[in-house]
Amino acid sequence: MLKEFKAFVMKGNVLDLAVGVIIGAAFGKIVNSAVTDLIMPLAGLVMGKVDFSNLFISLSGSSYPTLAAAKAAGAPTLNYGIFLNTTIDFLIMALVIFMIVKAANKVRKAETAAPAPPARECPFCKSAVHDDATRCPHCTSQL
Repeated sequence: MLKEFKAFVMKGNVLDLAVGVIIGAAFGKIVNSAVTDLIMPLAGLVMGKVDFSNLFISLSGSSYPTLAAAKAAGAPTLNYGIFLNTTIDFLIMALVIFMIVKAANKVRKAETAAPAPPARECPFCKSAVHDDATRCPHCTSQL
């Protein structure tokens, strides 16, 4: 059983998946930081010095100056600013993944678009014959 598990883990697909998950997690942190620390502050500045991470609606009916104060008071809140940050994170990630997949598909298409060598033709019946054939499958002539 241990040998089977080792063979399973050492397959190329499993290792590729593990590397992809680890790189994806690290990339997700980079995108999250870019949105939280760069994009949203600039958007907040353009929109009149709004801090998106501090946008919330208190469901208790009380007014709180910050989200931290509302959480400290134990008030239920709708944190639409944090939701907006997370949505922008997702959209940026989706855009980057779309661009990577599109580039990979273009590379694959270029690799598969290489023209196939022309099929060999039987000199007697003019039918297409495999390159390794010694007899024509159509007229059985010796090639």
